[in-house]
Amino acid sequence: MNVIEFTFLVWTGSLVAGFLGALTGLGGGVVLVPLLTLFFKVDLRYAIGASLVSVIATSSGSAAAYVKEGFSNIRIGMFLEIATTIGALLGAFLTAKVPASALAIIFGVVLLYSAYVSRRTRPRTETPEPPDPLATKLKMNGTFPDTSGIRNYNVYRVPAGFGVMFGAGAISGLLGIGSGALKVVAMDQAMKIPFKVSTTTSNFMIGVTAAASAGVYLSRGYIDPGLAMPVMLGVLIGSLMGTRVLVKTQTKLLRLVFSTVIVLLGLEMVLKGLRGGF
Repeated sequence: MNVIEFTFLVWTGSLVAGFLGALTGLGGGVVLVPLLTLFFKVDLRYAIGASLVSVIATSSGSAAAYVKEGFSNIRIGMFLEIATTIGALLGAFLTAKVPASALAIIFGVVLLYSAYVSRRTRPRTETPEPPDPLATKLKMNGTFPDTSGIRNYNVYRVPAGFGVMFGAGAISGLLGIGSGALKVVAMDQAMKIPFKVSTTTSNFMIGVTAAASAGVYLSRGYIDPGLAMPVMLGVLIGSLMGTRVLVKTQTKLLRLVFSTVIVLLGLEMVLKGLRGGF
């Protein structure tokens, strides 16, 4: 395989990753890292570096569209970014001290757990809980356009969500996945934010988290421009395509796509890590 063929195949795979990332809030990196390491035999840390660059592109490409459509909750995103950015810096500094096979296993376990939790659909209660005082004080409650019209929602358990976001940021810096899976799970399950708002707000947040840890990878030489460029362009185009599809997609289908993709990739990464294939 020559350089042109390799670049084209990486671009094509990145486009698919960006599409799934924008559709599910994963950020594309969760598909890219396994794709580059398992199929293109790229060194794991260089794959993470390229993934972080692509995550920034995904956020830039889809976040603006989601904010314009009224899906993303900017107040929630900016507040939780405090936790994820600190965690991302910690995770990026730990990367050099953790073996690649251990990173792969951690990656896979995180994905499998995220898939399990995301399949637990929260039923709508006919008598909604009273608004959370802290969320109300921070003005986090909001509205979003649902298939049946404008829908109101309240935010709950803000401290729990903040704590999970710190862990999500650390995972992002350590694995280069944007931690979209954990962010969606934290907002959807812990804070009881509607799934579409969780995925779109995750897309809004992941660029800041990735930028915080990408600087560390760049200083260590783990970002290769020849690899990062086709990855970034593919993810950017794919993410713009994903934003158009999400608006018209049912939440149940989004959950199914979300869980199926990360289960398959999670199993593959765990097995590869246990075999010492990195």
